[in-house]
Amino acid sequence: MTLKFNHKIFFQPLVILLIISITLGIGFRFFHLDKKVYWHDEVFTSLRAAGFNRTDIDRELFQNQIIPAEQLQKYQKIQPQSTFIGTLESLTIENPHHPPLYYLMARLWMQKFGGSLTASRSLPALISLLSLPLIYVLSWQLFNSHLTALLATTFLALSPFEILFAQTARQYSLVTVLIIGSSILLLQALDSRIWKNWGLYSIVSAIGLYTHLFFCLTLISHGIFVISNWLLSNYVAIIYSKNKSNLSKFKLFIETLPLDFFIASVAIIILYIPWIVVVINNLQRVYDTTNWARVSVSFDFLVKKWILSFSSLFIDLDFGFNHIGTYLLRLLFLIIIVWGIYTVCHSCSLSRKLFILTSIFVPLIILVIPDLLWGGKRSTVTRYLISCFPAIYLSVAYLLAKYLGREHPTLFGEKKYWRVVLGILLTASIASCSVSAFSDTWWSKSVSYFNAEVAKKVNASDSPILLTDLGDDYTNTANLISLSYILDDDVRLLLLSQSPNLEMFGDESEIFVFRPSGRLGEVLKGTQWEFQSIVDGELWKVKKR
Repeated sequence: MTLKFNHKIFFQPLVILLIISITLGIGFRFFHLDKKVYWHDEVFTSLRAAGFNRTDIDRELFQNQIIPAEQLQKYQKIQPQSTFIGTLESLTIENPHHPPLYYLMARLWMQKFGGSLTASRSLPALISLLSLPLIYVLSWQLFNSHLTALLATTFLALSPFEILFAQTARQYSLVTVLIIGSSILLLQALDSRIWKNWGLYSIVSAIGLYTHLFFCLTLISHGIFVISNWLLSNYVAIIYSKNKSNLSKFKLFIETLPLDFFIASVAIIILYIPWIVVVINNLQRVYDTTNWARVSVSFDFLVKKWILSFSSLFIDLDFGFNHIGTYLLRLLFLIIIVWGIYTVCHSCSLSRKLFILTSIFVPLIILVIPDLLWGGKRSTVTRYLISCFPAIYLSVAYLLAKYLGREHPTLFGEKKYWRVVLGILLTASIASCSVSAFSDTWWSKSVSYFNAEVAKKVNASDSPILLTDLGDDYTNTANLISLSYILDDDVRLLLLSQSPNLEMFGDESEIFVFRPSGRLGEVLKGTQWEFQSIVDGELWKVKKR
C-alpha cells in the first residue's frame, strides 16, 4: 500500500494539536536526561559496554578498604586496553541472556561522546525518535487513514512509558523501533510476496533478536498471525466455493501455504545461531541470573501490576501501590484500550483484526501462563510487555479516528464527546510526563528506587562514612556505582569483605550502613552499636548505645 499525503489535512485544528503534542513528546525525551537516578541496569549497560565484568570488580573493591565514591565511576569508562571483545566476553560470561547489539552500539557511542549520564541516555532517546515515523507508516498500512496514523504517532510520542524508557540507557527504545519496523516489513512482504521484502524482514528480525531475547515474543505473534490468517482466509474461501470439488479445495489450501514466511523464519534462526550457541553453553548462568523472575507472587499482585503496566501507556500517576485511588484513576484508560481493541475487531477486515489481536495477546499470554501455572512475575515487568504496546496505540488511534473523522455522528459518535476523550488522553500523558520529568526517581528504577533519598541523607552529614558489603542479591555493586553519581565528593565508602571494626572511626564521623547482607547485619547488631533505619530498610544510621 502506497503512502500518499493529503497536504490539506495538516492545516486542520485537530491535526495541528496532534503535531504540537508530538513535538512536546520529542522534547520530553531530552528534558533533564541526567535528572533521574542512573539505576542498577543502566550501570551494567555502561559496565558491560566498557568491557568490565562484575566478578572482577567485586574482587577488586570489597577488600575492607576505604575509597572515595567518585572512584567507582572508573568502571563506567572504556579503558585504553579494552576492545569490543571485552564487551562480548563480559556478556557471554555473566549475562548471556542479554544479546550484544545494543551494548556494542553503546560502546561506540561512549568512544565518541564519553560516558556521562547525558551522553549515555541520549543514545536511546535519539533511537526512540525512529519509532514515530515508523508507527505512522504501520498505521497507514493497516488502516489507510492519515488521521489514525497521526493519532497513533501522537500516543506513542507522548506515552509516559515510552518517554521513561527513551531516557533509560538500555535497549528498550531500540526494541520498540524493531518491533514496529519488522511488522511493517512483514505486512509488505505478505502483500507483495517479493523475496526482497522477506529478506529485509529476516534481517530486521534477526537484529531484533540480537537486541533483546524477548523480541522472540514479537516473532511468535507474527507467526501465529500469518498461520491463523492463512487458515481462516482459506476456510472462508472454501466454505463459499460450493461448486469446487474437495480436491480443488485442497489444492487451493496448499497453494496458498505461506512457505515464504517459513523460509524467512528459518533464515532468522540461522542468522541468530551464533548467540543461540552462547545461550546453550551458558544455560545455568541464564537460569541463575533470571531466577528473580520465577519468585512466586500473589494473584492480587499480578493483577495490580497488569493494570499499572497497560495504563502507563497513557497515564503514570498514582497514590501508592496499595491505594485504591491509583486503580480507580487508571480504570478509564483501561476501558478506552479495551474499547479500541473491540472497535478494531468489530469494524476491520479479518487480517487487520488478527494482526492487532495477535500482536497484543500472544506476547501477553506467553508471559502470563507460566506465572499463573508455575508461579513467577515475568508478566509484571512492564518492559517485558513492549511487544504488546504498539498495537494498543494503533487500536486506540483507530477508535478515536473512527469517531473524530465521522461526517454523520451516531448516538455514541458525537465528535464533542470524543474530543473530550482525546483531551483526557493527552492531558493525562502530559501531566504524567511533567511530574516524572522533575522527579529524581521513578517506579522503573526498581532496585535503585531509593538511591536518591539515600544520597540525600548521607550528603546531609558533615563527615559521612558509608559501609556495605556485597549484599544478598548481588545488586550492591551496581547500586554503589549508581550512588557515586549523586554522593558528595567528601563521602567515603568502606567496602567490606569481613566484619568491620567500627571503633577505628572517630566520634566526628557519622557511620551509615547501606543494604548490608544478612550475615553483616547480624554481626553489626551483636555489637554495642545501635542501628536506626532511616530510608525504608535501605540505609541505617549507626551510633553507640
